[in-house]
Amino acid sequence: MSRKSAVTASVDSSRRRFLLQSLLGAGLLTVGPLSGWHRLAHAIDLSGSLSGLGPLGEADANGVRLPAGFTSRIVARAGRHPLGRGLYDWHILPDGGATFATEDGGWIYVSNSEMLLVGGVGALRFAADGTLLDAYPILMGTTLNCGGGPTPWDTWLSCEEWDGGHVWECDPFGRRLPRIRRALGTFTHEAVAVDPSFQQLYLTEDVGDGCLYRFTPDNYPDLRRGVLEVASVQGDPAVSPANVVWYPVANPNPILGGIGPRGKPTRYQVPESTPFDGGEGIWYHDGKVYFTTKGDDSLWVYTPGIGGGTLELIYRRSPAAPGDILDGPDNVTVFAPTGEVLVAEDGGDMQIVVVNDQGDLYPLLQIVGQDNSEITGPAFTPDGSRLYFSSQRGPSGRGPLGVTYEIAGPFPTVSPG
Repeated sequence: MSRKSAVTASVDSSRRRFLLQSLLGAGLLTVGPLSGWHRLAHAIDLSGSLSGLGPLGEADANGVRLPAGFTSRIVARAGRHPLGRGLYDWHILPDGGATFATEDGGWIYVSNSEMLLVGGVGALRFAADGTLLDAYPILMGTTLNCGGGPTPWDTWLSCEEWDGGHVWECDPFGRRLPRIRRALGTFTHEAVAVDPSFQQLYLTEDVGDGCLYRFTPDNYPDLRRGVLEVASVQGDPAVSPANVVWYPVANPNPILGGIGPRGKPTRYQVPESTPFDGGEGIWYHDGKVYFTTKGDDSLWVYTPGIGGGTLELIYRRSPAAPGDILDGPDNVTVFAPTGEVLVAEDGGDMQIVVVNDQGDLYPLLQIVGQDNSEITGPAFTPDGSRLYFSSQRGPSGRGPLGVTYEIAGPFPTVSPG
């Protein structure tokens, strides 16, 4: 059986496009002066949600456009110690990130470094009032650490984005040495999400014909041994939820440049596997796994089930359609109080875009004056009161690459309705 072709169907027939077209015809959509915030507040009640925070204001002193009532601060710059002293300088090219609660009511933000040969992961520790207390590395000497994912047992899985890349399990608190997790495969890793209900992990692969993988540990949450599988999509997820069949990968750790079966990349080992055009960020929330593919500007949702699950395409960019403000979807997270998905742009117009459960788009923030960069590592504090992210390359021609930000303001605290 030949390898399945990539999913390329349009979402024009999806419920999202139908809703957009219907609202446009009814005069309930607006474009232009509201800077992409295209749903009128009086048309549909968006109170108590990120979607309802309102249009973006003018750029602040840090070059960040935010809704009214929100502020930004720079918490770290590449090549400088975040506290202005000490031996550890914040890493260059900050990428995927997450936060972890501390016993004193504070939190830790971890961030990958997408540097060749000298990558790794850095950590920023904050007090309960937001004061920065410490900065330190939790992984060093790896290469092209791109995305990753937090675990329910408070570790950070850092992914190496190259053909011989692995997943490293790191301690955000810096108390335990990082460990390579070879059972999760050797391939161009992008990001990983843990499903605590089915006790499985999902992994994306950032190449043009990459795959979606599932890992089932032999003894959850121990990641040293288990079964790596690859997804085969049955049907068209752009039209209706499509069934997903999982096939085991015979050799999760092929020899890089090897000849014969032992050298065949994981994405080519199962003829039935479905390729995805540049797998990017992935995040688990409330029984669903959200992930993006940058090559075709898409956002997907996978719903796990016993033995398999279903896949649905919930957004694909159409430049001709009103409201399509998401370009180059990359890192992804979910705002837990409301269940809204946040997608960071790689390029585009440097926004973090909110996607609600109808598939409608609203900009949460925008970085101006950094057109050659990308937004990476969006992550909320455990209480949802602050948001961290980075501009990976920062302002062009201004020294070391990368700036890490914090956003504070009146984020919703309870689920609407």
